[in-house]
Amino acid sequence: MASAFRLALIQLHVSSIKSDNVSRACSLVREAAKQGAKVVSLPECFNSPYGTNYFPEYAEKIPGESTQKLSEVAKENNIYLIGGSIPEEDAGKLYNTCAVFGPDGSLLVKHRKIHLFDIDVPGKITFQESKTLSPGDSLSTFDTPYCRVGLGICYDMRFAELAQIYSQRGCQLLVYPGAFNLTTGPAHWELLQRARAVDNQVYVATASPARDDKASYVVWGHSTVVDPWGQVLTKAGTEEMILYSDIDLKRLAEVRQQIPILKQKRADLYAVETKKP
Repeated sequence: MASAFRLALIQLHVSSIKSDNVSRACSLVREAAKQGAKVVSLPECFNSPYGTNYFPEYAEKIPGESTQKLSEVAKENNIYLIGGSIPEEDAGKLYNTCAVFGPDGSLLVKHRKIHLFDIDVPGKITFQESKTLSPGDSLSTFDTPYCRVGLGICYDMRFAELAQIYSQRGCQLLVYPGAFNLTTGPAHWELLQRARAVDNQVYVATASPARDDKASYVVWGHSTVVDPWGQVLTKAGTEEMILYSDIDLKRLAEVRQQIPILKQKRADLYAVETKKP
């Protein structure tokens, strides 16, 4: 296995025109591949504005028009493409779903957001994804020639158990396409990524849409990559951009050797277990 590879996160400006969002996403993916990225991630809800009123209107099947384009651009550029997320319709239900494509264009895994974003911070923000979306019920990993990757979407990042199970399953990189807001972003966005990274001694990457102050839901932006030591390697601002980071798996091995917490867990005292395979 190669011990290093370039990761690119696409902080896309999302408009209300689906076809524009998809074609601009694909052109930024091509640009990232030109710059040597082998694994590329789009942001949460990259083809649609974020909001419960938009999800039914923008939802599509997987495979469908948006994911077909992702499959093609992954194959054309010989990369692993984490398709951020899109509103997915299946059997009359809607999901917030991330489709991942391999260098041959095949669909490797489909992660439906497990934890729905239902929050109420009085005077700041109230949001209920569960008004229109259903939760997924499976954990999602995929393999690359570099390492195994674990997937979550946005609110999934708050749940430490998910990251821990991914780490137990051999993931060395966790990718969370996400769209935090101006309340939760400054408070928790970076903190959660650093916590997941240092708890599990893994790389953690988040891909956010760019900020649009005119949108009904204003996102925080600041796509980020954190290393297994909990150090922020690189962080975007709020505007549309491609964020690059070289992921060094030798560094991960060093961290795990220096502070061997994964070997020192007391399985005789506690465990985090999965209820489903």
